[in-house]
Amino acid sequence: MAVFLHTRIRVSDLDKSIQYYCDHFGFVVKSRSEKSPAGNQICHLELPGNEHTLELTYSDDYELNVPEDLMHFAIGVPDLIAFCDELEKKGLDIWPGDWRETFPTGRKMAFVDDPDGYEIELLER
Repeated sequence: MAVFLHTRIRVSDLDKSIQYYCDHFGFVVKSRSEKSPAGNQICHLELPGNEHTLELTYSDDYELNVPEDLMHFAIGVPDLIAFCDELEKKGLDIWPGDWRETFPTGRKMAFVDDPDGYEIELLER
């Protein structure tokens, strides 16, 4: 059976992205390479308890341009309101602006953007 191993995104500042994902979402560095065979800097981040990793890739000769609504990935949290309250205290913008009113019952969701503009969907599990 096939296994889904990792998702790769390009970033404009590897250290800034590592700090963002670790500080705000609890990721930890699984591995880091200063030079891959293709010449990129690569860092695999994992959320404890998950096998799938987020691969951050940086190359100083690559001009990053993340189009709006290109893609997103989702992170599940046990209490969306409490989690988003903490993110807001850290200065992150949660959207849409009325997310608390839009999803008062049933499945709750909200979004944040990472430093390069990748969308992160937050889902209450």
